[in-house]
Amino acid sequence: MERLDGGSVVPPELRGGIVALGNFDGFHMGHQAVVGRAVERGRAEGRPVLVATFDPHPVRHFKPDAAPFRLTTLDQREELFGAAGADAMIIFHFDAALAGLTAMEFVADRLLDKIGVGGVVTGEDFTFGKARGGNVDVLADLGAKNGFTVDTVAPVELDGEEVSSSRIRDLLVAGDPRGAARLLTRPFAIEGVVQHGDKRGREIGYPTANIDMGNYLRPAYGIYAVRGRLPDGRVLDGAANLGVRPSFDPPRELLEPYFFDFSGDLYNQTIEIALVDFLRPEAKFDSLDALTAQMEKDCARAKELLAR
Repeated sequence: MERLDGGSVVPPELRGGIVALGNFDGFHMGHQAVVGRAVERGRAEGRPVLVATFDPHPVRHFKPDAAPFRLTTLDQREELFGAAGADAMIIFHFDAALAGLTAMEFVADRLLDKIGVGGVVTGEDFTFGKARGGNVDVLADLGAKNGFTVDTVAPVELDGEEVSSSRIRDLLVAGDPRGAARLLTRPFAIEGVVQHGDKRGREIGYPTANIDMGNYLRPAYGIYAVRGRLPDGRVLDGAANLGVRPSFDPPRELLEPYFFDFSGDLYNQTIEIALVDFLRPEAKFDSLDALTAQMEKDCARAKELLAR
């Protein structure tokens, strides 16, 4: 799958394509429905399928001091879009120039000139352009005038409530990764480069891979049953601490997975950690013996849950 800059003209073989348009952070059931419709149309009409996303998230542009809230990186999105059947991912870099385009200017410059769009698929609540001056009705009108079709997809509901990125974030912050996974159709996963740490885990028999949380949303601090995916494709079961490690000084926010039955050097490698189950909140222990005893219990519980 190709990865394209939304400010440049797409290659000739991708012009005239069907574009799924949205932010798609999380790529949950609702987002999957939009991209699925685009793929369905593209295949039926013999057109390429492109998924257009925004980076950084528009909220980050307008509220730069907002707490981290990201659910996926661009690399993760690219993989998810490709698995869904898209031929290319287009990244619209959300900056002051893009934010200043009116709805009409966005369609003329980005969709028509840069992409040569043949059709657009988006969610019913999609807004775009300066001061959110465009919505799906405006988009449909501009499409009719400029020769491209517009298809909208209704929100997806689960348990009588709309599936949304906000709902997923609330579940993760509440310590319910399984609830979030139902809406995502997969576990929430954090991707990062393994860093050198202070090797405290190694000293007590539980060597961990230290990953910085970066711009990801902060789920509930605590101990999780996890699955890690290595660059070579191997998937490892484990338990992880996500938080500030209150038993050690100084406090440092990290995701620290310990993988069962694994020995090897992961330093400087990019791995992905899926949060499968929440075991317990973070706690401070009076001694290393007490911490080690609890970690043994945590690992046994994680193995039990992951085996289900």
